[in-house]
Amino acid sequence: MHEATKAPRVSSFDYIVIGGGTTGIPIATTLSANYSVLLLERGGSPYNDTNITKAENFGLYFLDTSPESPVQQFVVEGVANGRARVLGGGTSINAGFYSRGEEQFNIEAGLTDEDLIQDSYEWTEKVMAFDQDVQNWQSAVKAGLVEAGVTPDNGFTYDHLVGTKVGGAIFDKNGTRHTAADLLQYANPEGLSLFLHATVHKILFKHKGSSKPRAYGVIFEDTLGKKHVAYLKRRKNNEIILSAGALGSPQLLMLSGIGPKHQLDALNINIILEQPFVGQDIADNPLNALFIPSPIGVERSLVQVVGITPFGSYIEAVGGFNAIFVNLSDYQGYTPEKGGFIYEKINGPLSKGHLTIVNRNPSDNPSVTFNYFTEPEDLQKCVKGIETIVKTVNSEAFSNYKLANMTDRDILDLNMKIPYNFIAHGNISTSLEQHCKDTVRTVWHYHGGCHIGKVVDDEYKVIGVDSLRIIDGSTLLNSPGTNPQASLLMLGRYLILKKQNITTFTTNLFFGSSLETAILDGILTKLFLNN
Repeated sequence: MHEATKAPRVSSFDYIVIGGGTTGIPIATTLSANYSVLLLERGGSPYNDTNITKAENFGLYFLDTSPESPVQQFVVEGVANGRARVLGGGTSINAGFYSRGEEQFNIEAGLTDEDLIQDSYEWTEKVMAFDQDVQNWQSAVKAGLVEAGVTPDNGFTYDHLVGTKVGGAIFDKNGTRHTAADLLQYANPEGLSLFLHATVHKILFKHKGSSKPRAYGVIFEDTLGKKHVAYLKRRKNNEIILSAGALGSPQLLMLSGIGPKHQLDALNINIILEQPFVGQDIADNPLNALFIPSPIGVERSLVQVVGITPFGSYIEAVGGFNAIFVNLSDYQGYTPEKGGFIYEKINGPLSKGHLTIVNRNPSDNPSVTFNYFTEPEDLQKCVKGIETIVKTVNSEAFSNYKLANMTDRDILDLNMKIPYNFIAHGNISTSLEQHCKDTVRTVWHYHGGCHIGKVVDDEYKVIGVDSLRIIDGSTLLNSPGTNPQASLLMLGRYLILKKQNITTFTTNLFFGSSLETAILDGILTKLFLNN
């Protein structure tokens, strides 16, 4: 693991993986056993930041708006959002809940080998996943969900089962986060080169005659503004694998000349392949929370329990701290230490948006719309989810944690006054439908923009070009399970093992001959002058 400033000016590898996140690390680690692999991450290390590594500091990085922050923030439709900018990707900044995806995800993703799915999950879980000690408040939420009809009680399990369960966490019993970066312990150090703060500007393509364009290298920039070029070695099956996430992957495709013609023309980007589906149907699962004040103190906890309803709402809870990082006065006289948030997110969703690039700078966020709740079915799932939360709060099992004189209307009106987003609205809940629209938040489960079947084929190869795959959340039709990290970690491992009949051979990490170096220097100079 090195800073990109230490990277050679010119290098070559069997595989180049763009994005050291939830899928990129399993991909690069798996490949490194038998190939030379370059892994490029635009952010820094998670290990030197206790806001990331310790559960007690969860979310403080959302208050960091500096260019070095592990979260790059943006606002969509009045909702504050953030994308990971750190090694480990979303596993370095999320709330840590670990739960596998449902069978429908495997079908949509084209994963057919049940044994390999199981092995790939377990490969991750040996390093990253832990069971949880569920204390009083979370236990009351769990029992309340069962009493409210989210049955059966499935106990502790990683599996996605309708009913209420305790899931795993990527925080261990000491409150230390274990990110995808921890999977690097599996890597072959002779096979993997990892550079941090390496911002990829474009993927390079060559096109001879009537053949399809072929990806053959990337240009990336370090923190000093110096550019580097990495090439694929000249072997038939060598590839670039794009794992930059639901925002980063479609953005980089377009910056490299693959995307809707009107967008590329507007920014004078040379068109490699006109592909109108790039950036389309990107989605975020909307989240709606209710803060429930308590007459007694609530132990601090992140997500431990989930209620998986049959109607497509997933209900989770965090307690005992200011989980939405607003001013304490915004709690209307209550305190987050005596209360907790019970929230629901909908599955799917059916509501989709799109992504467009606004300039040629890969460090800038693209423009995104998610069209939260534009589909009526999504809105009705939220309504049913809120109704289930209210039933849970009114259950006998949760009664010790509910103020005796607080009505359902009081709870809803209180939460209309808490600034969950930047959307202007009234302070009274007029209907659950309007409540869902007015208090919507993100759960950071972005997906789509490079859908399987439209931008990539069933082997995740980019349609219309050679030597380029996309393996990350941008390919997904729906967000898997209650929380997607387990499925994405598995996906990266699974697809590489499925793709390869791995044969061990020796490779040189860099071009060796002086003639090759001289030729590459000439090409490099021309590329820099033109970019």
